[in-house]
Amino acid sequence: MSDPTSLRSNFEPGTTRWAVRRAQWSAMGMTHEEQQRPKIAIVNTSSRLSVCFAHLDDVVDVVAEAVREAGGLPLEIRTTAPSDFVTSAGRKARYLMPTRDLIVNDIEAAVEGAQLDAMILLSSCDKTTPAHLMAAARLDLPAILVIGGYQQGGTFAGCSVDIDTVYESVGALASGKMSVDELGRMADCAIKGPGVCAGLATANTMHVLAEALGMTMPGSAPVRANSEPMLARAAEAGRRIVDLVREGVTARSILTREAVENAIEVALALGGSVNCIRHLSAVAQEADLDMDVVATFEEKGKDAVQLAAIRPNGTHQVWDLERVGGAQAALRALLPRLHGDALTVSARTVAELADRAPAPDGEVLHPPTDPVNPEPGLLILRGSLAPDGAIVKVAGVGSATRRQFSGPARVFAGEDEAITALGESAIRPGDVIVLRGMGPRGGPGTVFAASFVAALNGAGLGGQVAVVTDGELSGLNHGLVVGQVMPEAADGGPLAGVRDGDRISVDLDARLLDTDPPRQGAPVTAGDPQAERGWLGQYAALVGPIQQGAVLRRPRPNEQTGPRTRGDRR
Repeated sequence: MSDPTSLRSNFEPGTTRWAVRRAQWSAMGMTHEEQQRPKIAIVNTSSRLSVCFAHLDDVVDVVAEAVREAGGLPLEIRTTAPSDFVTSAGRKARYLMPTRDLIVNDIEAAVEGAQLDAMILLSSCDKTTPAHLMAAARLDLPAILVIGGYQQGGTFAGCSVDIDTVYESVGALASGKMSVDELGRMADCAIKGPGVCAGLATANTMHVLAEALGMTMPGSAPVRANSEPMLARAAEAGRRIVDLVREGVTARSILTREAVENAIEVALALGGSVNCIRHLSAVAQEADLDMDVVATFEEKGKDAVQLAAIRPNGTHQVWDLERVGGAQAALRALLPRLHGDALTVSARTVAELADRAPAPDGEVLHPPTDPVNPEPGLLILRGSLAPDGAIVKVAGVGSATRRQFSGPARVFAGEDEAITALGESAIRPGDVIVLRGMGPRGGPGTVFAASFVAALNGAGLGGQVAVVTDGELSGLNHGLVVGQVMPEAADGGPLAGVRDGDRISVDLDARLLDTDPPRQGAPVTAGDPQAERGWLGQYAALVGPIQQGAVLRRPRPNEQTGPRTRGDRR
């Protein structure tokens, strides 16, 4: 064991904080020797609100035992645990995006307040993984993420079903293709175990990217929740974190510009969730990296190719990707494009780990010389409607969808109105549906557009209607969906000026998003940010622009954060 006096958690004997903490911890049964060990926070995003987190309390025990065996003192702390399918119920999902930053602040308060030495972060549903990466970058302590894994699906009427099937079947119900009873019985069968959605949606995308960043133990993602490999990685993380403390390896040693660029390459190759771009931007912001993540996606996407088509992008399942080597196999396939000397928490470099990983199998994961598609899975579009960029998950567009799509705008203030119009057959093939004023500053808190996209696909119109939005999308969404339009409408971006009937053109080959005529408009918001109270009001006052990750920031002198008002001419 290294010198206990070198640990920031070991206070000078005789001081007030040494005495009062010793009294607290001795009362909890901790020996004096244990109180001198490296103190490891096990950050548990556990909740009985969602199956995504239902198993994490048991995982804590596995990690804690390994920490003790390695000579550390495990200390569990808990944070909020947002689930995209549960926490989205209130205020049209406005709480979802803000919970990411709430978790970061929660971790800071607990870990910095107690002056703990390192963190193991149990990551599960969509917002927890980026929040944990952001917290690691902000606090710059030794840190490792333990991936919570994906859930198992079930069967209904002799067919395989999962949460994605249920999600899209709401559209089948709205269009009269399914009854409420059928939808309810499908929902009862759709999930057979804990963990996140079993597709390459935001959760599994961020799990894989956490490994690409070097912040997990090798072989962590994707992985089935509560499986032997998942629990083995959890135990490895518990042992390794104590070594990181001894070696003085902190999160910013791992979360470098090169690591973020590696993660971007993996996201492009696998066709991950569109939401990964805002989350990687936020990690870069918290790590104080001088980089434009959106522009980096754009630049690297010029010659990137797609190596896998994992559901919802194709027919292969996320467990197929796990079977052929997961994130490590993807890193091996991409190694010539990567920073191979980037360090990981395992003490080995990306190149050293890739050398041990399996080669692409050629069916689930293709080599770059024989890609699934000769373009990346994610595209950045720019144009008169998105001068700062917008994102298309081209991996989920599908071959039947036109790559050049031009049609009249149908503008809706929210997805409920659009879903109603869908049910009334008022949305027609060729329309471009605009859902705006729903970004992080306009909600405030990003407002759901994902359910409308899922309903559109369930109604059989996914390949015939385009969607353009600054609202919250799901990594499960597919079809011609243009998301994260920047600047968002609340900031007076061109999206705010679009009117019904304006012609919107999407050109995937030219990577353009244009409107005719180009218009400017007064800022458009889904709610009234100035009238919000509580957490959403605080979020509205502090959240930065989406192109910079929508992180919370302190206003600079003479700077107005949040959406501009109609009278603001800046």
